[in-house]
Amino acid sequence: MQTLVYGPSLQAKGAFDGGKITEQKPIGFSGEGAVVKRVSTLFYWAWAHSKQEGYIPLHPHQAFEIMTYVVAGKAEHGDTLGTRSSVGAGGVQMMQTGSGVSHEERFVGPDMEGFQIWFEPNIQEALTRQPTYTQYEHEAFPIVQGSGYSKKTVLGENSPISIVADARMWDVEVAPGAVYQHPVVKDRTLTALAIRGGGTWSYSDLPANQTTFAHKDFILVRADSVQDVVITAGDEPLRMILIDVPTAVDYPLYPKR
Repeated sequence: MQTLVYGPSLQAKGAFDGGKITEQKPIGFSGEGAVVKRVSTLFYWAWAHSKQEGYIPLHPHQAFEIMTYVVAGKAEHGDTLGTRSSVGAGGVQMMQTGSGVSHEERFVGPDMEGFQIWFEPNIQEALTRQPTYTQYEHEAFPIVQGSGYSKKTVLGENSPISIVADARMWDVEVAPGAVYQHPVVKDRTLTALAIRGGGTWSYSDLPANQTTFAHKDFILVRADSVQDVVITAGDEPLRMILIDVPTAVDYPLYPKR
C-alpha cells in the first residue's frame, strides 16, 4: 500500500473578495495547479482562512453535494431557497444542490478557518432532485475519546448528515506523541489533511515502514487490503481531517482534467 504525500506547493491556491479569503486546495478545480485533480466521489476540497471577514456573492451550483465545515470563527449562508443562517466552530452547512440553487457566503473572524468540500453523486440523477439546505451544530456529531485522541464523525456511521455520494469524514485530534489507528477497507481510498502539527504514518502490518508528514500536507492512500493506518503525532498536538471514499463507483464521474 503506497502512501502519497503532497505538500502545500503541490496543492492549489485561491482567493476571494480581494484576498480577504485565502484558500489552500488539496483538490482544486481544473487549471488551478493541484496535482490531485479528484479522488472518486471527492471532487473538490478547499481550506479557507479569513483574518477578519470575507464575502463571496451569490453564485449558482447544480448536482454536487457541498459541505462547509467550520474549524474556527463563523460561516454565514444565504440562498435562493430563502435560507439565511450562520454556524460556528465545529458546525456544518450542507447543500444538496440538485436541479440548481444559488448561494452567497460570508466568512467571519477573527481568524475564521473552514473547509468547503464537494462530493459527487450520480450527476444525471442528482439533477432531477430538488435542492436542499441543512445545518448542523458541533454538538450534533458523535465524538469518541480514546487514549490520547478524540475522533469526531462528520460523515458516516451515527453522523446526523445523510448524503447520496459515498463518502465518510472524520475530524481527529491526537496529543503529542500519542497514536491513533484508523481502519481502511479494501477498494476504498483514504485522504487526510494535517491542519495542525505533523507526525508519522504507517500501517498495522508494516509498523516499521513509516512516512513522515508535516503541517499542511495532504495524504492519499488507495487500500489494497484491510488493515489499520497508524498515525503518530509529533512533538505538537496533531489535528487531521480524514475523508474516505470508494476507489471506483458504478456511474460516470464528471470529467476533470
